[in-house]
Amino acid sequence: MSKPIIATASLAGCFGCHMSVLDIDDRILKLIELVDFNKSPINDIKNFTKKCDVGIIEGGCCNTENVHVLKQFRENCKILISLGQCAIMGGLPAMRNNIPVKECLEEAYFNGVTVGENKEKIIPNDEELPIILDKVYPLHEIVKIDYYLPGCPPRADLIWTALEALVTGNELNIPYELIKYD
Repeated sequence: MSKPIIATASLAGCFGCHMSVLDIDDRILKLIELVDFNKSPINDIKNFTKKCDVGIIEGGCCNTENVHVLKQFRENCKILISLGQCAIMGGLPAMRNNIPVKECLEEAYFNGVTVGENKEKIIPNDEELPIILDKVYPLHEIVKIDYYLPGCPPRADLIWTALEALVTGNELNIPYELIKYD
């Protein structure tokens, strides 16, 4: 019998949610027995090589590349999980949502304290660079999301409980203690 296949990605965020996946500690050995990974920084597979049962995405969408990756995940994953506050609500990257993109770029490339010399006032605009969106979008505003695992980052126990249920076909029953933060 083939194992369920999981894919993961990090969009506009800090990669902290992937660190929480690793924080499941020795249960990661059990996870490896239960699933195969495809397209994930965990195994460094860069492109989908097959359809996946579960896709896990952290981070919001702040540029056209993020949107492209997210849509690929929706097309290639039966179940799509929005992992962490950046994916669910935009998180810290969304703090720029009330600032015009032009002003953000000028701060980053002209006025920032760490900028150095940019006398020509050049903002990178190579055609290979993704286009920055008008705001940071949570994932559900772009594609259908099946499950939301909150936190910044989500607790390892929450991630483990959800993944184990989804890949074994058990009911997803998250105890309140795993999602409450005091």
